[in-house]
Amino acid sequence: MDLVDLDLFKQYKICVIVPTYNNDKTLKRVLDGIFHFTNELLVINDGSTDRTKEILAKYQQLKVHHFNQNQGKGKALQKGFRWAKELGYDFAITIDSDGQHYPDDLSVFTKRLNELKGEDVLLIGNRNMEQDGIPKKSSFGNRFSNFWFWFETGISLQDTQSGYRLYPLRKLPNHFFTNKFEFEIEVIVRLAWKNILVENVPIKVLYDPTERVSHFRPFRDFTRISILNTVLVSLTIVYIWPKKVFGRIFSK
Repeated sequence: MDLVDLDLFKQYKICVIVPTYNNDKTLKRVLDGIFHFTNELLVINDGSTDRTKEILAKYQQLKVHHFNQNQGKGKALQKGFRWAKELGYDFAITIDSDGQHYPDDLSVFTKRLNELKGEDVLLIGNRNMEQDGIPKKSSFGNRFSNFWFWFETGISLQDTQSGYRLYPLRKLPNHFFTNKFEFEIEVIVRLAWKNILVENVPIKVLYDPTERVSHFRPFRDFTRISILNTVLVSLTIVYIWPKKVFGRIFSK
């Protein structure tokens, strides 16, 4: 990232939020990589029981919030968003702590935001889900999510499940209905319904089976996601589509 990008963090009031839960194998590398580019960093420790607290305690400049018990990724992100707004930030870039994201891709988000001149936008990192090493269940889950996001919003994306994102903090809803992994689906659908621009930006991804620890529970979390999509599809059919149709009619 060059000096211009560092200026963009200040110009657009951007911070980085890292939600983390029991990723002590990769956490230090992720934090060191981010600090190489910016000090605007908030970490939400979601009740980790490994060496996470010990690792975080070594960073004097780090802003950290600790949950006593695991609350779920959605809850951790919501805490991070509220905290960032209280500190005066307008945008937040979220990075997972499992080591799959490259901190140098922060510039992809800041440059795109600058191209849009600070417009309220939700940017989602587009991973190459066809590359070697990507678990088949991840590729399938992403295609599943992409389809329902298109059905619910009319927006076609290549990656709707990446945790590497830039959020417009002031446009986020005040209340959410989900607290786990399905939160990341709820938030992008609800922002799209508010006519916030949602688009993919290209990022790199690393899946190292010797380091990466995933807390996604296939049966339980897939069930939660399916229930959420059922609710969102119902709302789309009975409320969102009629609202758009009548809006076009009355606008004419």
